[in-house]
Amino acid sequence: MDILINKALAGDVRAVARIISLIENEDPLSDAIMRHIYPLTGKAMVIGITGSPGAGKSTLTDKLIETFRKQGKTVGVIAVDPSSPFSGGAILADRIRMQRHTGDPGVYIRSMGTRGSLGGLSRGTRESVLLLDACGKNVIIIETVGVGQSEVDIVKIADTVCLVLVPGMGDDIQIMKAGIMEIAHVFAINKADRPGVDKVEAEVRIMLDLARERPWVPPVHLTVAENGTGVPELVESLEKHRNFLRNSPDGIRSEERRLSFEVEDILLKNLTRKAEKIWRTCRTDDVLKALAEKRENPYAVAGDILKKLFPAN
Repeated sequence: MDILINKALAGDVRAVARIISLIENEDPLSDAIMRHIYPLTGKAMVIGITGSPGAGKSTLTDKLIETFRKQGKTVGVIAVDPSSPFSGGAILADRIRMQRHTGDPGVYIRSMGTRGSLGGLSRGTRESVLLLDACGKNVIIIETVGVGQSEVDIVKIADTVCLVLVPGMGDDIQIMKAGIMEIAHVFAINKADRPGVDKVEAEVRIMLDLARERPWVPPVHLTVAENGTGVPELVESLEKHRNFLRNSPDGIRSEERRLSFEVEDILLKNLTRKAEKIWRTCRTDDVLKALAEKRENPYAVAGDILKKLFPAN
């Protein structure tokens, strides 16, 4: 394990990929690795990119990589894709859109499948971000599957969340009503060369004006990711928000909430792992038949598993 960790920390791409695979497969070894590298984390700027499918998130992420690399910063990208229901693997392969960066040693890009996880994120997203942080990436970008009510989980991992909107899509208002507006720290109205951009911008600003007062007022940027228009200004706002978090009481509270989420996530992951292990041993043909024939009920079965997990209760 020590050899694998040392190789990853030294920049060995294969070692990093191997550890992320262990994380994705929930290998017990991954927990030991995370305990070892955790003291090395906390330096990276972690950005979440979320928005409707078709908003141009991958193209915008590609331009963000380019801009940060021009600043001399190293970049890690976790592109969270929907999972294949058969293999559990990522099926959108966002890396194809960013393939021009694959030969750059200062950029590491990994697609991860959600594998049925709620919130639009893979179970291993948090650990993968921590790994890339420990390995010295200055900026880590998490590009999520899409946007929806459960997508707010991105705020539990990313320091700064950028919501990408686009004119001409009928779900913009639904997005704003779904609570997503509350988690965004920066707005990017992409494909701003299309008709209707003024309407979307006006709607966003109205929603922001109606929102409760908060120390950080999210800026709104018009971007055309295809040609890079507005991207440097977007990056400037992302960096300003990071500085705001570092130098304000609100930033301290945000970090405390994030760490609380982190502990909860680790607890849930380990409890789920243990519960699933017990269920696999109990899931006999007789039990399944009894459930199908209503001689047994799922609540009682789950209750028995909980008793095995917590016998004292």
